[in-house]
Amino acid sequence: MRIVIAEDAAVIRAGLAEILADRGHEIVASVGDAEALREAVAAHQPDIAIVDVRMPPDHTDEGLRAAIAIRRDHPEVAILVFSQYVETRYAADLLATRSGGVGYLLKDRVANVAEFTDALARVAAGGTALDPEVVAGLLNSRRHASALAELTAREHDVLALIAEGRSNGAIADRLFVSERAVEKHISNIFTKLGLEPSDSDHRRVLAVLAYLGT
Repeated sequence: MRIVIAEDAAVIRAGLAEILADRGHEIVASVGDAEALREAVAAHQPDIAIVDVRMPPDHTDEGLRAAIAIRRDHPEVAILVFSQYVETRYAADLLATRSGGVGYLLKDRVANVAEFTDALARVAAGGTALDPEVVAGLLNSRRHASALAELTAREHDVLALIAEGRSNGAIADRLFVSERAVEKHISNIFTKLGLEPSDSDHRRVLAVLAYLGT
């Protein structure tokens, strides 16, 4: 993969570059601020950009806002947000922009390098990778409380796992139920949220995230 890294902490930026280069990936640019990120993506057209949330000059949400702009201007570039912060406002906007090719992982919750590189590959291939805490933050957004209140506790669990990018089989294994039961829960979720179900896991994730991002 051809990768752009946007991380204001020089040590973390260098560490990511070394880890990914050692695994055969090409780091086409490694930058420390949001403006440089946008310029690097425009210049190199990478397969994926790894983006921190809080970057110079204000260290608030510059990275996420740059990621949204990249998705708009370069929709073929996948985005993996890699941060220690959950920023639900712009995360919902980012995740609702297009089907797949997007992820949001928390630095202190990635267990090992293999988990990170697997998620990176999945997002670059058009899939999704979302930390459960990010999903929970989106699901708890006040503006969706009335519709989500109609879901049962188990349907909330299933919805969160769908948004993480889990297959029906993986959801069944996680919740210790049958795949048939998972299918029924998914059907109920889409009915209650007014969303059309789809045979594509990709489209299911998009529908959930698009709803959360409205």
